[in-house]
Amino acid sequence: MKSAKGHTNNYNFEVLIDNYPKLQPFVFKNKYGNLTINFSDAKAVRTLNTAILKADYGINYWQFDDNNLTPPIPSRVAYIHLLKDLLLSSNLDGNIKVLDIGTGANCIYPLLGQSIYNWQFVGSDVNRSSIKQAEKIIAKNQLEDEVSVRFQSNPNQIFQGILTKTDTFTLTMCNPPFYKDETEANSATLKKLKGLNQDTNSINRNFSGISNELWYKGGEKAFLHNYLYESSLFKNKCFWYTTLVANKDNIKSMYASLDKLGAKIIKTLPINIGQKKSRVVAWTFLNKDQQKQWNK
Repeated sequence: MKSAKGHTNNYNFEVLIDNYPKLQPFVFKNKYGNLTINFSDAKAVRTLNTAILKADYGINYWQFDDNNLTPPIPSRVAYIHLLKDLLLSSNLDGNIKVLDIGTGANCIYPLLGQSIYNWQFVGSDVNRSSIKQAEKIIAKNQLEDEVSVRFQSNPNQIFQGILTKTDTFTLTMCNPPFYKDETEANSATLKKLKGLNQDTNSINRNFSGISNELWYKGGEKAFLHNYLYESSLFKNKCFWYTTLVANKDNIKSMYASLDKLGAKIIKTLPINIGQKKSRVVAWTFLNKDQQKQWNK
């Protein structure tokens, strides 16, 4: 385990620059005399996150196309730690294997989960370019024995076409697409740019992102209910199915669907990063006897 620390908005820029000198040109003093970066600048944000990964988690290589999503490290770390608590609550603490649905070109959850807790990962994605870039990151960090990725050839499927007959996973995790289409994604970006007092004449996301990373036909709700249904087809393949849920209004319908699908336990677990609030929904189809057997 290289690091198990959380993060706040107060970055130690001196330490980060020492570990990753390429961050230096993006750092400046704000009007309060504090070191910071321009968080509306996609290149600055990616360079900061690259420095964090190297300094805190021993990830020496993290490069992918500029148009792919740059994930904020603090919220990704928070999800990983939340899952650790979930595992401990179920007396699961060894030989943890995780399926990361939609791992993306950045491969962030496998990198963090392996570094912090030494978990094994399989990542899936519907984009071949993302798969190739993730494979390069895995190889450059010498993680081939701990992390692998699989291509999902059917974008309408989640577990079908990915899970094999011999697969079993302790956990699944997922950061679903938020939006139903490009128009909705662009509208949200413009709103964010206005909040940052930035130019709104062009769509420049400070975190970037390609289509399958940002939107899904029918939006987050449609994706989530597809996820729930497919999880019910593989009830014994995984102990805990989990997903981030951006829109809290989707929770009620998720619980109703999971009840109908036969889930034995459903939990909503809060994530709070600064002023941002989110949540993870976790469920299992295993009864008490099956849970005890799994622990053996």
